[in-house]
Amino acid sequence: MKKILVIGGTGMIGQPVTRALIDAGFTVSLLARDPQKAEALFPDVHIIQGDVFDPLSLMLAFEGQDAVYISLSPPRTARPYHRMPEREGIDNIIAAAQRTGIKRIALLSSLVQQYNGTNGFRWWIFDIKLAAVQKIRQSGIPYTIFYPSTFMESFDQLLLVGRHVLLAGHSQAPMYFIAADDYARQVARSFQIQQAGNHEYAIQGPAAATWQQGAADFIQHYPHKRLRTLTMPLGMFKLMGRLIPLVDYGAKISEALNKYPERFDSTATWNELGKPVTTIAAYAAGLKKSCKA
Repeated sequence: MKKILVIGGTGMIGQPVTRALIDAGFTVSLLARDPQKAEALFPDVHIIQGDVFDPLSLMLAFEGQDAVYISLSPPRTARPYHRMPEREGIDNIIAAAQRTGIKRIALLSSLVQQYNGTNGFRWWIFDIKLAAVQKIRQSGIPYTIFYPSTFMESFDQLLLVGRHVLLAGHSQAPMYFIAADDYARQVARSFQIQQAGNHEYAIQGPAAATWQQGAADFIQHYPHKRLRTLTMPLGMFKLMGRLIPLVDYGAKISEALNKYPERFDSTATWNELGKPVTTIAAYAAGLKKSCKA
């Protein structure tokens, strides 16, 4: 298995996965709605213009590929009646994969979606993500599904605003933060070992921390400028979210992450795909190369 098509390769997690697959020696192609953006990021990669909502473009992109890696996420301003990459998009991907003889589908999912239905919590986004997993399982195509904990990239790419790391509410349970580069190497390894059958992996980092502990560690080792944590009441976000979809998304994901009782379940993953080595401190310190003075 040498030829892999990446869907979602220009995103926060898709970029390191694409690089890891290239470094591992695979022939990588990218499906991109914006070829110019993709080419700027990966000038030596074959870019195929297409969209998960366009079945014909998927059919053309899948021809000659051995496997497909899927890294999709819902728009943070989406409403349930909108077309969703992990709903209509997954349906189109599976249909195209079945028709073109794709040998394996790999899907980036999440651990926290398992909180759905707990303590009265229900979110339509998690319903879609859980349904996507079931569709992949039932597709008849060999699959690999990754369930990552919270990515460390959230601190600087999602929560860092000015000189503040913004948090919503307080964690009731720690989570095993994972660096995208460590995850990317595990994805590449999963393709290298070329196991038969279906595989599902919990993806977790080397140590657990709450949001507050993780933010403190990130701030202590961040080399660019002095930062502070700013924690807003979760209830305030919920009230604002009734009117603003983007805030509603943040409130829902924050509530789930704060309350989900994540347990360590990655021993088998580490044995098969390698142990993550990046701590939050090391991740923050490593951002120096990309920071402006």
